[in-house]
Amino acid sequence: MEPLSHRGLPRLSWIDTLYSNFSYGTDEYDGEGNEEQKGPPEGSETMPYIDESPTMSPQLSARSQGGGDGVSPTPPEGLAPGVEAGKGLEMRKLVLSGFLASEEIYINQLEALLLPMKPLKATATTSQPVLTIQQIETIFYKIQDIYEIHKEFYDNLCPKVQQWDSQVTMGHLFQKLASQLGVYKAFVDNYKVALETAEKCSQSNNQFQKISEELKVKGPKDSKDSHTSVTMEALLYKPIDRVTRSTLVLHKANKGQSRAIERLKKKMFENEFLLLLNSPTIPFRIHNRNGKSYLFLLSSDYERSEWREAIQKLQKKDLQAFVLSSVELQVLTGSCFKLRTVHNIPVTSNKDDDESPGLYGFLHVIVHSAKGFKQSANLYCTLEVDSFGYFVSKAKTRVFRDTAEPKWDEEFEIELEGSQSLRILCYEKCYDKTKVNKDNNEIVDKIMGKGQIQLDPQTVETKNWHTDVIEMNGIKVEFSMKFTSRDMSLKRTPSKKQTGVFGVKISVVTKRERSKVPYIVRQCVEEVEKRGIEEVGIYRISGVATDIQALKAVFDANNKDILLMLSDMDINAIAGTLKLYFRELPEPLLTDRLYPAFMEGIALSDPAAKENCMMHLLRSLPDPNLITFLFLLEHLKRVAEKEPINKMSLHNLATVFGPTLLRPSEVESKAHVTSAADIWSHDVMAQVQVLLYYLQHPPISFAELKRNTLYFSTDV
Repeated sequence: MEPLSHRGLPRLSWIDTLYSNFSYGTDEYDGEGNEEQKGPPEGSETMPYIDESPTMSPQLSARSQGGGDGVSPTPPEGLAPGVEAGKGLEMRKLVLSGFLASEEIYINQLEALLLPMKPLKATATTSQPVLTIQQIETIFYKIQDIYEIHKEFYDNLCPKVQQWDSQVTMGHLFQKLASQLGVYKAFVDNYKVALETAEKCSQSNNQFQKISEELKVKGPKDSKDSHTSVTMEALLYKPIDRVTRSTLVLHKANKGQSRAIERLKKKMFENEFLLLLNSPTIPFRIHNRNGKSYLFLLSSDYERSEWREAIQKLQKKDLQAFVLSSVELQVLTGSCFKLRTVHNIPVTSNKDDDESPGLYGFLHVIVHSAKGFKQSANLYCTLEVDSFGYFVSKAKTRVFRDTAEPKWDEEFEIELEGSQSLRILCYEKCYDKTKVNKDNNEIVDKIMGKGQIQLDPQTVETKNWHTDVIEMNGIKVEFSMKFTSRDMSLKRTPSKKQTGVFGVKISVVTKRERSKVPYIVRQCVEEVEKRGIEEVGIYRISGVATDIQALKAVFDANNKDILLMLSDMDINAIAGTLKLYFRELPEPLLTDRLYPAFMEGIALSDPAAKENCMMHLLRSLPDPNLITFLFLLEHLKRVAEKEPINKMSLHNLATVFGPTLLRPSEVESKAHVTSAADIWSHDVMAQVQVLLYYLQHPPISFAELKRNTLYFSTDV
């Protein structure tokens, strides 16, 4: 949020600024559908007793026929001038209605703040005053003036909006309001003193404390809640919040922001990304000789294996016991943290263009085979890549049973987000149910070896496959890889074959199928919920690329053996097919047209305005898109309910699906994406936040969305 300027608040027409950023459009959708939606054990003698498991923590690795309304950054092509003017007029009423509703809430808050002022003044002249006149004037300084300004503005604006037609003029109302905003400077200058005075009075006077803790604010006219309780401290902040947000609206069309501010915004998004990334959940428990245990949470199994090896190496040495003082322990901890910081990949870059290090796009990896095992075993591999400095598990091969020379030849497509390294871990699968990790109740698989290579851009950024070998504890794993750059991976290419489902508009598919949700979406979701909802890393772990392509082919051909094939297919391949379907839509599920509005809506600071905006945007989607989105939303919520087992939280799922459902098509992308930092630090973070908002929202009903009238508010 920009700091509030105390000097010369801009005196511009708010309406001009608001209208310069929004125009009105329609979405001509014609579809039909009749189908209904269906602690250590006793006797433990030495430290450490270590639990291990290959399980990875999931890190951030209806519109009727004929059209409807919506928010659009540009007028739709082919719209007649008269129609465009009419829609523009309707949009202005929509914006003003939202503004008016916000103004009503603000006035009610000011009224609640003024309510105790008169009785407090009345008692000030008595023998037992609650507050002195000076204290009252300090706490409520300029509140009455601010209330009268906004009440007059609201009373004049309300009838004009209610009796709306093309002849209504109201610019003069906003000009008058803007000319009176100087009163806020006096309020802001006194705000700190007012807050301190109110706090001191609350501490010294129980009667005032009770008054200030529960002020009653009237709800809006159409609200079910007649009153809500708010503290005086919260209400005193409302004018600060109001004028700050109003100033931001006035400056919304300003394109001249400094490069320094833009750089800081990008770094803020990168740090938010880090918060999602840095949530380790891999358990690592150690026990000392005295019977005490300590549980550490690590971000990758590779890291846990390194800790285990380091501790076992120290156990072999004859180390004498020693005691650290609290100061020495603090110094040691600080040194370890500093060392880790030095070796971490930096979250932000000092380069002039803010380009984050590493690769962005898709890494195609084929795990061929492994040699060097001393005896036959049930063997499989996992692949980890780093994302902004933290490693996450991205793929897992099948278990090759009873062999010393497994030959997988399985291909995976791994999404890279500023990645610099690829790790391969080789495991022996354990089927003994007695070997269970006590912290997460999972069977422990044994790490046979692990290795890591750097992702050299000059080596991998070629069209040809590059074959390499990783050596680990005498084991050699052969693999091949090639890289697809972000420019190629961001493309949404329409299919030339409109009889299929991949690369075909969702409205075309649902109309052809006479369904509300595409068949491929329903079947993949049903299969995942049937046997994959407890799969660790579901939707995060990549399926085998050849399996995914095989499923894509049968869905495109509408093969009669689809159901049989789904029942036999690896669940990660089915999850990958669903993600691929949404990724290859010719335009995102939430549409190119609404993408800028989603980006602006999620950035709104006022909860009521954000709710208003985000719900209106859903209503603006074509029916097939909206119904499919709500169907997927409820499925992802059910997946997240199993987080203790599958390790997939709402944040993790939003990270996986956000860019897939929102990333604009190629034409739109050119207007929004200019660098890797923009793609992965700014745009992706916002896309994740949009989906996360809806995932965390109470259940959203299609019928209720269409029944309720929600206004789109630009009050930011």
